[in-house]
Amino acid sequence: MAASAREIDARPGRNCPMAYRYSPRVFDREPDIVAETLYVVGGLYGNVEALEALHALVAREPGGATIVFNGDFHWFDIADADFAALEQGVSAHRALRGNVETEIAGEESGAGCGCAYPADVSDAVVSRSNEILGSLRETARRCGGARARLARLPMHLVARVGDARVGIVHGDAVSLAGWGFASDRLADFGHDRWVESMLREAHVDVFASTHTCLPALRRYEGGVIANNGAAGMPNFPGVRAGLVTRIGRRPFDGAAAMTGAGVAGACIEVVPLEYDHERWLRRFTAAWPANSPAHDSYFRRIVEGPRAA
Repeated sequence: MAASAREIDARPGRNCPMAYRYSPRVFDREPDIVAETLYVVGGLYGNVEALEALHALVAREPGGATIVFNGDFHWFDIADADFAALEQGVSAHRALRGNVETEIAGEESGAGCGCAYPADVSDAVVSRSNEILGSLRETARRCGGARARLARLPMHLVARVGDARVGIVHGDAVSLAGWGFASDRLADFGHDRWVESMLREAHVDVFASTHTCLPALRRYEGGVIANNGAAGMPNFPGVRAGLVTRIGRRPFDGAAAMTGAGVAGACIEVVPLEYDHERWLRRFTAAWPANSPAHDSYFRRIVEGPRAA
């Protein structure tokens, strides 16, 4: 069984490269960002309409807000114009690289898409993700300077909002592609001790993450884990909207936040990102028609949302 597990872990799309890993102690540093209001936007997945909706949402914030893209802002945007639009929109703000940006910035590393998918994700899904990544890398080659810019992005950032220290990651506290902040892991009370130890070692009050494509917001002894799921895809059955994490000294003043928590004088909320669904669906199907890898893996979710647990 151990040999079999090692074989699965070594496959492209399953493994987690050593270069993706870091210690939780890297977050015990001076903040890279100080903000009154912070939007952490993970999993935009090349959705141009979601990018436009994000800018409109933030524009309604009194006094403005700081935006941080915490990875996987590219994914479905294999059309050159869409890729360029994402690059232009994201590069105007702070960003870190997810596994998607890391892998399209370099040559084939053996990591495939770099998702480090767990065993409960089918081999077919993993294979299709590796194919998507290969197509996206070819698009990136045609966008002058993009791959070099993406390669320079950090794997993590630290922000301060009020008195709250925020560790901004793509995956979890120890890996760019870690699944330790996935919704199912956070629902397992046996996982609490690990999460609480990560908050202590990192000396942060909040970890803001994404990567695992389903949202979670949970308070622990010592802090809060906020995983926005996906900004560029539906996160609940029948709800055609993305989600972003908002961390502010004051609560969200607009359409009701879906859920929230507070720590160290900051409000941590999950806020809907209501993009033009029909326009996005037309863009997606033009790039990824029926029987293409992304259509097979994601069309149902884009139209219906994730399947109910």
